Amino acid sequence: MTTQQVANKLAEYCNKGKWAKAHKELYAKDAWSQEPEGNSPRLVKGQKEMAKKGEAWAKNCKVFDLKASKPVVAGNWITMKMTMDTQWKGAPRRKEEEICLYQVKDGKIVSEQFFYG
Repeated sequence: MTTQQVANKLAEYCNKGKWAKAHKELYAKDAWSQEPEGNSPRLVKGQKEMAKKGEAWAKNCKVFDLKASKPVVAGNWITMKMTMDTQWKGAPRRKEEEICLYQVKDGKIVSEQFFYG
């Protein structure tokens, strides 16, 4: 897949809440994921660990709405804005936005970074 094809498929899966399918189909086995400083886990490596992180997020966070913007592609990089309406266990409901940055190599996502806070 081209970077644009990966970007389009990723945005589609995000907007449908199909995180597991995105990880399985679009990510390299040795991909890594990084959250902003102060978040735990900040860095996870490998498709299996990323899946565990996603499962923990889904267990602890109720998602009322999530929208991924149209992806912007520059070379092997993808960026999207995510807008979320969520409620973490024990916390009030809130709306938040983040910038998501992905790197693609050989048709697979090899890294993702999230910027928010």
